[in-house]
Amino acid sequence: MSYASTLLGFLPGGRRAPGIAQLISKLESYLPPDHVDRIREAYEYADAAHKGQKRRSGEPYITHPVAVADVLADLRMDGATIAAAILHDVVEDTVASTQEIAERYGQEIADIVDGVTKLDQIQFKNRQEAQAESFRKMLLAMVRDIRVIMVKLADRVHNMRTLGAMPPAKRRLVARETLDIYAPIANRLGIHSIKLELEELGFKSLYPKRYRVIERELKRARGNQKEFLPKITDNLRRALERAGIDGKVEAREKHLFSVYAKMRRKKVALNEVIDVFGVRVVVSGVDECYRTLGLAHGLYRPMPGRFKDYIAIPRVNGYQSLHTTLFGPNGMPIEVQIRTAEMHEMAESGIAAHWTYKTGEKDGIARQERAREWLKNVAQLQEASAEEVLESVKVDLFPDKVYVFTPKGDIMRLPRGATCVDFAYAVHTDVGNRCVAAKVDRRLAPLRTVLRNGQTVEVITAKGAQPNPAWASFVVSAKARAAIRQYLKGLKRGEAVDLGARLLNQALEEFKLSVRSLPAGRLDQVAGTLGFQNGKELLEKIGLGERPAPLMARRLLPRDGEMPEVGPQMPLSIAGTEGLVVSYARCCFPLPPDAIVAYLSSGRGVVIHRDNCGNVAGFRKQPEKWIPAVWEKQPNRTFRAEIKVHVSNRMGVLAQVAAQIAAQETNIDHVNVTAEGDHTSMITLEIEVRDRSHLARVVRAIKVMPDVLRVERTLA
Repeated sequence: MSYASTLLGFLPGGRRAPGIAQLISKLESYLPPDHVDRIREAYEYADAAHKGQKRRSGEPYITHPVAVADVLADLRMDGATIAAAILHDVVEDTVASTQEIAERYGQEIADIVDGVTKLDQIQFKNRQEAQAESFRKMLLAMVRDIRVIMVKLADRVHNMRTLGAMPPAKRRLVARETLDIYAPIANRLGIHSIKLELEELGFKSLYPKRYRVIERELKRARGNQKEFLPKITDNLRRALERAGIDGKVEAREKHLFSVYAKMRRKKVALNEVIDVFGVRVVVSGVDECYRTLGLAHGLYRPMPGRFKDYIAIPRVNGYQSLHTTLFGPNGMPIEVQIRTAEMHEMAESGIAAHWTYKTGEKDGIARQERAREWLKNVAQLQEASAEEVLESVKVDLFPDKVYVFTPKGDIMRLPRGATCVDFAYAVHTDVGNRCVAAKVDRRLAPLRTVLRNGQTVEVITAKGAQPNPAWASFVVSAKARAAIRQYLKGLKRGEAVDLGARLLNQALEEFKLSVRSLPAGRLDQVAGTLGFQNGKELLEKIGLGERPAPLMARRLLPRDGEMPEVGPQMPLSIAGTEGLVVSYARCCFPLPPDAIVAYLSSGRGVVIHRDNCGNVAGFRKQPEKWIPAVWEKQPNRTFRAEIKVHVSNRMGVLAQVAAQIAAQETNIDHVNVTAEGDHTSMITLEIEVRDRSHLARVVRAIKVMPDVLRVERTLA
């Protein structure tokens, strides 16, 4: 077969797509012949599988996987990755299967292909869920083999290059996804070249007018500064020669998207973005980096506050370099980056540098530790839903970081806004689960304290301590959120089983039976007929409100034809300490000893309402969903109540009302003020009280205040 005859496609605008001849030539420059032969075979197989298929642009479909492989060849990826890139769409778009790929080319290549393949065969509720599930599968595959994301990123690069063939709405959708997900992943893995191209192409497709305006203005600025950059680079080269430092100096220019992102982040105009132009210096050693920095500061005055040392404290993606901004000729600000050749390779290729083919190196696992620092946390999201994975990873992808120290002086990198709890989970999941307090710079601090750069953090743990559900409201790192969610799911499951047993016992009491009095194995038997693994899972579903207890009780009755005598239905006893599976309606805010009813809400468990709540009438249309309930004599907790306080508009009246409530040993959870007229307002307060008597004391204390017109408890 003539490879050059079937492989050439054309990108929009007449630019020729890379072909197999060009790819093979590139691969022969660094891969051994047997690897190249396997890639050639993979091309022949994919070409036959995709025969007759066209891309929307009209070019043969095979040009797409070849172009994806070409992107990876530029990064000098290994032969297995290149072969997987050529085969990455055959499972999704042809009759070929993953098993067939494994039989022909080995399990290694088949696993990479499977990690990238979309989940089109699964029926999802909507497109967003399908994207999230596909993304989740890809991330979990990354934990096993980082090359999965390399193929996916290269696939996205070529799709973005040919995006012009798509309708405008589709272009914007793909561009937004690229900027939100794929460019940050490339950045997190340190693959600078792919990150920049994805950002530029995404920006151009999502905001074409903004792209053209910034492009035009930068061309104009480039013309004005053209004479200065060569002069600066020449001065730096001569300074290096005089100091005996062997270094490469080149001028560089910020990409359009990074200029635009800086304008948005700092809310400044284009002419206020000062470091549009810069110089990069690549030297041979770390010591020479710092010597070069001194030479640069000797040539041009440094701008205060613009020096960053990413060599001593690398970025989370492994990036290392010295950054400084200098006042050049005519006061023109110039950013200078100084790094070693190895740092430069890492800056451009990131984790891809660890998978480049090197003669004699068969195992790249030991060289992947930097990327695995992040990727290993993805494994903890196995139990999460697809949407939770997508949300968690998006939060953790963006590069804004805070650097703090352990008591031993080790550096910990955390997302911006991270708290002491995030730090604890970053140390180890067990440390996070058992933390009870923290010290920041040797002083005790609340666990929700937001950490700042340079602080030293120490976590205090206690044996038997457990995560607090309230932590989920303020942690920001994906690892902490996943660990807390996992704990809460387990906690909720255990509580649901206990509540389910109580509800079922209550329903069985109507027939003068109990769960314990049932024949041995009866609960498991009925659970099996309903598709559950065992009786415990059935009890869990009853506790979560997904299976009505009265109906399940009737299914559990003896089958000998003798119907037990029916007694009165016993009410469910509410202690107030049932946890996550018993909640209290916010429409009527029930308090002991209000008369109450319990509503079985699917997935939430039991929701307690006052029996005179306006919503109960609607619930009574589903008699199997509601059951009588009573309070235990002394519930051991506080409950929320809502009161409305009508007041005269006087300065400081809200503070006075709040102080009076606090004097009654009551916390305020929420407050809202609305104007009722020119001279009066209504203050709506959610407060924590033990029971109705406690609420009455609070109301009496407020009523006697001179500016209070009336106080009322909220009723549904």
